[in-house]
Amino acid sequence: MSDATLSSPGPAAAPSFFAFPNPVNEVAARTIALGVVVLSLVALVLQLEWLVVLIALGFLARVAAGPKASPLGLLATRVIVPRLGMAPRPTAGPPKRFAQAIGATFSVASAVLLLLVDADLAGWIVLGALVGAAFLEGALGICLGCRAFAVLIRLGVVPEDVCEACNDIWSRPGVTRPGADA
Repeated sequence: MSDATLSSPGPAAAPSFFAFPNPVNEVAARTIALGVVVLSLVALVLQLEWLVVLIALGFLARVAAGPKASPLGLLATRVIVPRLGMAPRPTAGPPKRFAQAIGATFSVASAVLLLLVDADLAGWIVLGALVGAAFLEGALGICLGCRAFAVLIRLGVVPEDVCEACNDIWSRPGVTRPGADA
């Protein structure tokens, strides 16, 4: 399958551009994370503040609507992943969306520090932290945002219906918990 979406919403659900896929293809999610690593390293090495803005916009687009709203998401899901020849690996969408929101927070904070606050060192450090988290996800399958999401479920911070949706997805054959294996 060439998209990160592995199933469509039920018949009662109205299709929406701003719907985040659930489940998502773990292979596509990890490919996008590696794309974030590459883009962020280019921004860091060449000190390209404008590229940090594009990285932030990409995260915001993926939080809002999944990979279909992001040039990096489209490149990963429609071009790179199909050429890898790997079978899709469905995984729960809500933790991945939460992880994208954390990435958005870090990348927006980096852009603000670089462009608005003139705190360049702090901005590049925040982007470096994002590189570290994205590398763990992309290269090793360790999704820090997904792990934080699991803790929030255990603490009762995440609403029960979201928790039940994750449990339903994780009970499907062939679906893995995010970060469960590398």
